[in-house]
Amino acid sequence: MEPITEPDLRAAFVNCSKGEAQRAHVPRDLAERRWDDLDFLGWRDPGAPDRSYLAAEHGGRLVAVSLRVAQQQRRYLARGMCSLCLTVHPGNGVSLMTGRRTGKAGRNGDSVGVYLCTDLGCSLYVRGLRKPSTGGRLDETLTVEEQVERLNDKLAAFLDRLTDAAG
Repeated sequence: MEPITEPDLRAAFVNCSKGEAQRAHVPRDLAERRWDDLDFLGWRDPGAPDRSYLAAEHGGRLVAVSLRVAQQQRRYLARGMCSLCLTVHPGNGVSLMTGRRTGKAGRNGDSVGVYLCTDLGCSLYVRGLRKPSTGGRLDETLTVEEQVERLNDKLAAFLDRLTDAAG
């Protein structure tokens, strides 16, 4: 992923108003990120535990989306699997995150959801740069490059559904 600045990031939001984009919490460490290891920038809002954000190159441009994290009850024995990177996490390590669709559908209240790693570290898990506390990654015959490609395909499909680019 190419490095992103705060102004570029705020201008890239597609599923919220300009005012909401200006008020969104943006990570302060953008200059220090290891961009070569990221397929998308994902972060949680420390002041609003039910809010997260995701930014990725999509359709030839930077697209950022605001997501809501579904309320979860404490789950100690349950496990969940991320839809993008296929990492298995125990408890609340995977969350349903939903985003308001763009355009008329979003104005009508339509949203699209996907199960993601709660810490949004999918790119790092696929590359083996971050390990889940417990749980783990499935043994796969795919190379890391093929797993990264699958992650990007799944992310693009989610963003297509959210932005109605799929039809």
